[in-house]
Amino acid sequence: MIAIFAALVAVLVAIVMLITRALTGPTIFDRLLAVNTIGNAAILIVALYGFVGGRPDFIDLGLTYALLNYVGTFAVLKFFRSGALGATTDENAS
Repeated sequence: MIAIFAALVAVLVAIVMLITRALTGPTIFDRLLAVNTIGNAAILIVALYGFVGGRPDFIDLGLTYALLNYVGTFAVLKFFRSGALGATTDENAS
């Protein structure tokens, strides 16, 4: 049980450092990577909390959040690339 709480503390410390990176990143991609990693750390916290509480259904919540984090990251990257989320190459040409 002590190892799980140590893991929770380590993830929380990592989140604090990632927030610092997200706020002061030299480029926008560094900030995006930091925010994506914060999402992954949140998934770890949800999974560890579910393990500690004896609720395995929290793994499903973590997987759902991971999917949203994945899709959100690609949506932001597409926005950076094309300037809009729904734009196609034909719309950009005209």
